Amino acid sequence: MTNDTAVRRLDLGYFVRPASETGGPQPRVESVLAYLVRREEGLILFDTGIGDAGPDTEAHYRPQRRKLGKALAASGVSLADVSLVVNCHLHFDHCGGNPLLGGRPILVQDVELAAARQGDYTVDALVDFPGAAYEEISGEAEVWPGVWIIPTPGHTDGHQTLAVRQSDGTVILAGQAHDFASHFAADQLAHLAGLHGLEEPLPTCRPWLGRLLEFDPRRVLFAHDCSVWEPPC
Repeated sequence: MTNDTAVRRLDLGYFVRPASETGGPQPRVESVLAYLVRREEGLILFDTGIGDAGPDTEAHYRPQRRKLGKALAASGVSLADVSLVVNCHLHFDHCGGNPLLGGRPILVQDVELAAARQGDYTVDALVDFPGAAYEEISGEAEVWPGVWIIPTPGHTDGHQTLAVRQSDGTVILAGQAHDFASHFAADQLAHLAGLHGLEEPLPTCRPWLGRLLEFDPRRVLFAHDCSVWEPPC
């Protein structure tokens, strides 16, 4: 491997979010994206795709899957090459490939794993499976030098984001901390307006956003949006 860090997007399919969940009159088709982080220490896989959630959920979301092994092969690696798994959270469309990676450490916030094990949260078989090897984290953690896990609660209480330093700046793998790049952009501007001392009223933004922006991100990537946030200059 090279001395630098490389981040590659993996297309793992899509699903159809019904109109009842979009806040609008129509359903919305959403990508399911994972990310492969290549380092000297090994390969980190951030999210693993859509799992089988049973007939009711299948009918509700109509998922179309791309096999994780096929997506990895397109990037020149295999399931056996993955060193470490990080899920932004444990819903079925983010941890579906975890059972294929038994024995590999899976980094998860302790509150997320506890919630997933309480039932009525996700698919139990995608959480506790043969070879599941969780490493629970409480708060921030530097996984490898320059690779940070940052808690970003909101979508779930235990949601987490990965910050990866590269030679040309930091890449933020935001998962579902924001659904869309435009939502992140709006929050970033609201945060900036507050720093500039603009008078209220101002829109509220996520309380952890300032911590992410301390990394001076050059790119922010998302789990369900192919768009990429980049600073204006």
